[in-house]
Amino acid sequence: MGQDEATTGPRRGRIVMLVDNKVEGDSRVQKIARSAAEAGWDVTLLGRSPHEAESRWQLGAAEVRLLPMPNPLDRRRHEFRRSWLRWPLAYRPGGIAEHRAQWVRAWQADLTVRAALLEQRARAGDLDPARVRRVRRGLRLRSAAARLLGRWVWLRTKMMNRVRSGRKFRNPWDRAYTLFWQAVRGDRAWRRLEPGLWDYELAYGPEIDRLRPDLIHAHDFRMLGVGARAKIRAAAQGRRVALVWDAHEFLPGIKPWRDHARWLPAHRAHEREYAPYADAVVTVSADLAELLRREHRLPEPPAVLLNAPAVEHRPADDAAPPDIRAECGIGADVPLLVYGGAAAPQRGLDTLVDALPRLPGVHVALVVNPALRYVEQLAARAAALGAADRLHVLPYVPHWQVVPFLAGADVGVIPIHRWPNHEIALITKFFEYSHARLPLVVSDVRTMAATVRATGQGEVFRAGDVDDFVRAVTAVLADPARHRAAYDRPGLLAGWTWQAQAQVLERVYRRLLPDAGQPAKPDPSTPGAPTPQPSTPGAPTPDLPTTQGAIR
Repeated sequence: MGQDEATTGPRRGRIVMLVDNKVEGDSRVQKIARSAAEAGWDVTLLGRSPHEAESRWQLGAAEVRLLPMPNPLDRRRHEFRRSWLRWPLAYRPGGIAEHRAQWVRAWQADLTVRAALLEQRARAGDLDPARVRRVRRGLRLRSAAARLLGRWVWLRTKMMNRVRSGRKFRNPWDRAYTLFWQAVRGDRAWRRLEPGLWDYELAYGPEIDRLRPDLIHAHDFRMLGVGARAKIRAAAQGRRVALVWDAHEFLPGIKPWRDHARWLPAHRAHEREYAPYADAVVTVSADLAELLRREHRLPEPPAVLLNAPAVEHRPADDAAPPDIRAECGIGADVPLLVYGGAAAPQRGLDTLVDALPRLPGVHVALVVNPALRYVEQLAARAAALGAADRLHVLPYVPHWQVVPFLAGADVGVIPIHRWPNHEIALITKFFEYSHARLPLVVSDVRTMAATVRATGQGEVFRAGDVDDFVRAVTAVLADPARHRAAYDRPGLLAGWTWQAQAQVLERVYRRLLPDAGQPAKPDPSTPGAPTPQPSTPGAPTPDLPTTQGAIR
């Protein structure tokens, strides 16, 4: 029996989990699905496919299905119209500008090759001089025409971009539009302000109904509405479905994912409309639990489920994790800082790169999505600073390999900026670095800074301050053993394990489905099968901050 079958006993009930991404890279979602399946639940995890076709695979005993999701409602009606009065020469939306620009580039490339062939034949004496002059003259005229056409395309494209820029929902008219619909429709205003949320409903809703779950576990704010509406439809058919809302973020405190005035009011209204349908709420920290309780007037604080590492999820036939130093091409004596997780400007990775010229000999590994434009910009910045050879961009590894992979570095870095949502929880990489026993350098966001100062596991610097970051890194590299010794403190790492979190999740499910029976027991003969734990390890260590969480 493999680890994917490492449970005994009958299935206890069907759980459908919902997430608005492709699952890969979302360790919290993966660990929850896998642990629930190991406990005997029949788990199907529905995510969003990046392609037009559905894909499926197994995650332990859980089934993962990625659904194709067309998103025409994500575009506003005006995005399909031209601005005839202000920008009459602008291309119409729909891709024609990109097509014309590429066509001009192709024409210019063809003319360049034809000119080169002409010169070759002229040198070889294949053409008489008069003909060579005529053809050259013709090519020059065509090249001039291509350049002129290129300028024309550039002008029309620039006008089109002006139209787009003017429609980013940041003008007084849009603010008035937003306020109008909020006043008229209240929490139902999101239907006008962010109709793209219906694209999720139309992709996921029919699949949920076909699966007929006993419980829906909705990850984060977008999936809350999808799960709530499925619960309502089931009730209309006489079926009771429990809804668990897993709040990864405090929505009022996050940086809007879209640069317009409607995004945050619309999503907050959507969340407020459907939060009352949740039978239970779980979240990532005690502080966030209290904020959610007040924001939505919940009858009780949400259960706290840390996103601690799950090394026990490693498959029995899994290969050894890669060596981070080998991936970087450096030896064991080279100082190595590591950052692993999401890459975005608010994560503060610019601070890390800008510090490289002032940290001679120090290398940096970014374990991120290498295809992101922001990551490409960081690499270009490092090259401009003369430090390209000391910045290494590495892809993600499976979540059960993260801890041993990171352990090969010298320092774990979290340079995150000070947004309200960043202040209230320990993020995923904090737990991963801790279990890798890495000294930490973290920015002064409230909860993380307080924890590091209390434990002594690293240094704190002012967010966005390159000078202070260099100071903190230098201090840690000067005495790493002192900071690593903090992990020897009894009980420090015991509560930051996934096994303890899985017990919290199991208690939530059993309260909502009391007739489901006892959890399945792991097969002790299976390599890597989870070991049963007592119910107390999840308690926070005395005199440490209790605001532990897992926002990636």
